[in-house]
Amino acid sequence: MKKFITLLLLSFLTLILVLIVRTFTYQFKKIEKTGDNEVVLTVPSEKAIRRFAGGIRIPTISNEFYEETNFGPFEEFMRYLSDSYPEVYKVMDTDTINTYGMIFHWKGKNSTLKPVLFLSHYDVVPVIGYDQSITTDTIFQLNDKPLPPIQSYATKWDYPPFSGAVINGRIYGRGTLDMKCMLFSLMEGADNLIAEGFQPERDIWFAFGHDEEVSGRQGAVKIAEYFKNKELNFDAIYDEGGIIAAPSSAIESIKVPLGLVGTGEKGFLTLRLTIKGMGGHSSMPPEKSSLIYAAEIIEKLNNNQFPAQIISPIAAFFDNVGNEMGFFSRMTIANQWLLRPLLLSTMEKSPASNALVRTTTAITMAKGSDAANVLASEAEVTVNFRILPGDSVSGVIEHVKKLCEGYDIDLKVISQRAPSNISPENVRGFEIIKEKVNKIYPEAIVTSYITIGGTDSYKYQAVSKDIYRFMPICLNQYEQRTIHNENEYISLENFGKIQWYFKELLKTY
Repeated sequence: MKKFITLLLLSFLTLILVLIVRTFTYQFKKIEKTGDNEVVLTVPSEKAIRRFAGGIRIPTISNEFYEETNFGPFEEFMRYLSDSYPEVYKVMDTDTINTYGMIFHWKGKNSTLKPVLFLSHYDVVPVIGYDQSITTDTIFQLNDKPLPPIQSYATKWDYPPFSGAVINGRIYGRGTLDMKCMLFSLMEGADNLIAEGFQPERDIWFAFGHDEEVSGRQGAVKIAEYFKNKELNFDAIYDEGGIIAAPSSAIESIKVPLGLVGTGEKGFLTLRLTIKGMGGHSSMPPEKSSLIYAAEIIEKLNNNQFPAQIISPIAAFFDNVGNEMGFFSRMTIANQWLLRPLLLSTMEKSPASNALVRTTTAITMAKGSDAANVLASEAEVTVNFRILPGDSVSGVIEHVKKLCEGYDIDLKVISQRAPSNISPENVRGFEIIKEKVNKIYPEAIVTSYITIGGTDSYKYQAVSKDIYRFMPICLNQYEQRTIHNENEYISLENFGKIQWYFKELLKTY
């Protein structure tokens, strides 16, 4: 028995030694900063700020029911853009797709080079309680001392959502982050380069959708079809979908900015489950009603989550950021042959990180009868799944069907979209992102990531295999929550840096 205990102890010590040795010898990527000591001027001009703020003041609110959209502001925005950037419209070939989608074509010197495409959208989500009939004064206080980033979740607007107020080093309004900032940065970059007499080496295209927030079917889908019919194939496509996470905002132990580039995005599936049972008067309830059955199914769905897994962009993420993490985190990453369950368990603890490692299940709606004294003969449950690349729509449906065996149930697909392809890191399209970001954020680690939400770029997969979702705006977790929420704003510092970044991409790709 003593020999057995000794052997067990030696085995345990050997295992610990192996884990430690592997941790110190594991080849985490050493991020070579491409930034140098060059001083990069990123202060935006007053003219650029005024043009951007003017665009924010136009309430281009998209509508889930497309025919009910108020297109007046969209027409106003298109006129505003052409009036604001006459030289861009003179030099670049422009066209509209499906009335409100906008495309710009800047012809390059060498037509044999593959073109590059920059995406944006100018529709925005609604603001709860917004009264379009109320006008607001224009606030433009450019020389105010900038306020630091917010440090709590916003619950109200400091300034009206379509005021475009410029004050305290910020520009306020719906669309400042999502995502008129990218659209105006592209237009500013092109305008400045044209003024300098610049012509790109390769063809450059802009594509601005008008219904990204409600599916992109009338905007991005139509524009992508246009490119496909022209047999265009892009060397790279750039869109929203990633940011620079402020130090400690993505992972608390990482004290440097993280440039999170979406090299892929999750798909989605919305199912409506109609569960049948005995209806009647509530004074004589059966043992189980349709709503009780619905509750049982909800419990089954919640208790049988999809398995957690580490897909290639997240594996690359761990390799890239590992050197900035604590010893035990590095040990877990370096020894996934043994400790992967621990790593996944850690990721599962936070809703944000959990979404990166599994197809998520969210019960979003439920409905029984319309009266308090009536037992519904049918109950409805709506479930939204966000599908990790590697999983499939059909696989999710089969999972649900299996969990619902034994119930009288109808299943209806409300909406669906497969996960995107994964774009590579070892190509020019990704490398140039790192190169430019490290000019303005020398300490930043730029890494691949998976975009949890949907973007227009998904619709363009037929015209490029290299699609990157990223804007170099540095946000903490509280600022990130203003997107689609109260008090959305962009700091003048961020606005200046995103302008510099896209001008550099246009100039040097």
